[in-house]
Amino acid sequence: MADKKFCRVSNGKIAGVCGGIAKYLNLDVTLVRIIFLILLICGSLGFWAYLICWLVAPVEQA
Repeated sequence: MADKKFCRVSNGKIAGVCGGIAKYLNLDVTLVRIIFLILLICGSLGFWAYLICWLVAPVEQA
């Protein structure tokens, strides 16, 4: 079994965070974006989570 590693997707809409999370969790990227949007509307948790992932996660190597 291959080791899974979270990486941002280089062809993402803004920073590739949602695409990377969707790929890591094997989910639809639209669902992950909706979850982040709900978290952003309900409070600032979505913004901070996205920002931290953007700064910490490496970009996926081709």
